[in-house]
Amino acid sequence: MKESNMKFTTLKFAVGIVLLAELATPFLLVAQKTSYKLIDIGTLGGPSAHGPGNGQGSQLINNAGVVAGEADTSIPCNGANCPIGHGFRWENGVLTDLGALPGGNLSAASAINARGWIVGFSQTVELDPVLDVPAGHAVLWNDNQPIDLGTLDTGVQSEANYLDNGGTVVGMSTIDTTFDPFACIGPFCSPTHAFIWKNGVMQDLGTLGGPDSFIFFGGGCNIQRSYLVAGSSYTDGIKIPATGFPTQHAFLWQNGKMTDVPTLGGTYAFAECANNQGQVMGQSNLTGDPGCDGISPQFSCDEHAFLWDHGTLTDLGTLGGTFSLANWIDNTGEVVGGATTPGDQAFHATLWKNAVITDLGTLDGDCFSQAWAINSKGQIVGQSFNCDTGNFRTVLWDKGSIFDLSIASTEPLNINDKGEISGVYLPAGCQNSDLCSHAFVLVPCNSAGVQGCDIIVQPNPAAIATRAATTAADAQRTKNYVARLRTRLAQRYHGSGLGAPQH
Repeated sequence: MKESNMKFTTLKFAVGIVLLAELATPFLLVAQKTSYKLIDIGTLGGPSAHGPGNGQGSQLINNAGVVAGEADTSIPCNGANCPIGHGFRWENGVLTDLGALPGGNLSAASAINARGWIVGFSQTVELDPVLDVPAGHAVLWNDNQPIDLGTLDTGVQSEANYLDNGGTVVGMSTIDTTFDPFACIGPFCSPTHAFIWKNGVMQDLGTLGGPDSFIFFGGGCNIQRSYLVAGSSYTDGIKIPATGFPTQHAFLWQNGKMTDVPTLGGTYAFAECANNQGQVMGQSNLTGDPGCDGISPQFSCDEHAFLWDHGTLTDLGTLGGTFSLANWIDNTGEVVGGATTPGDQAFHATLWKNAVITDLGTLDGDCFSQAWAINSKGQIVGQSFNCDTGNFRTVLWDKGSIFDLSIASTEPLNINDKGEISGVYLPAGCQNSDLCSHAFVLVPCNSAGVQGCDIIVQPNPAAIATRAATTAADAQRTKNYVARLRTRLAQRYHGSGLGAPQH
């Protein structure tokens, strides 16, 4: 009996030690400095590199460290000083120009999967009669050669936005060459439908009752399951006077069925990403809000991020302001992005966990920040902006601390499960992202003495404290930044802001 009690006491002590160690680990980690190796991927011979063709939520680095992106080549554009951009693949120090379809010039990469397959679009020799411009087709690169995925029906424009690990490609395509005033988004000015492509077959996903359905931004973030699609669709063809567009809802398409994901009471909603659990995140305007029309110089819409989970729609809210933006969802349902503080005086990076919002703050002295992506370890990558210098700094939030990674990033950022970070940055001496930006990878150094690990960063727990804009100039810069976010969303999801042709 005494021996049994002793064993039980010893077991409790051992378990206690393990629990204490587990509890102490995060605090030990945040107390330690870490280091990174910066790999400058550069460009394809032209002046600049660029972000993903379809914006945030795009998987551009996989867990093997293979990177996809777009960069300028040395090919001139009609003899003028406007270099042609191509998609690229970077792996183990080798940068490969993915080229374009025969007869085409431009191409861009939008996403990469675990196999290293890349999707995007490429110009073709075909002409879009509606816009009188070269048409572009969705492409898949699985051996560095572009495979033309074609279009739906008699359409001429298509693009691939993401693909899962099984090789299912998701995108959108025009279905004919008539003019559609509700579908003018970039080169898409004809009736447009979402599609999936698998083994040479393109399937039309249809709509929620309106004329068009769309796939925007990443659409799937780091999705791994086949036949799981998040997008948006008009629910009818009736123009709302305040916006000039029909009612628009998000959707989840799964197993051949398109499920309506409603708005937060407003006239439009759109899905940005879905995860492997079938949870959908996106944006919506609110009850009583007229909506952003994409034309007005002042965007007064109240727009919130949302999470839809198998029939339950949750308003993810803000930090006290009128606007929030979701950029990424992981496979546990954690969402990262940004939100405004009371009076829309500041915009801070945010984490939503179980629908509870956490202000991730900024680097000390900065006035706003944004979170772009989160990996399976809960590491969040984003940017912090300094109102005094006018510079964005790449940052990592990890276990309650914020790390300044010492580079000025210009585009949405990615982070894989090894903590490797990819994006576009301004090298030393570069002040203009259109003239000299480069693609990069930051590789964390897990052991001392690794050659090239020259970026050493210290955790800064104190910088997590909320900092509102303290001067009128700071407040105006923040408002301008939020206005640009609103404008970008309005233009992306409401086509008239892109200068659609008047018919």
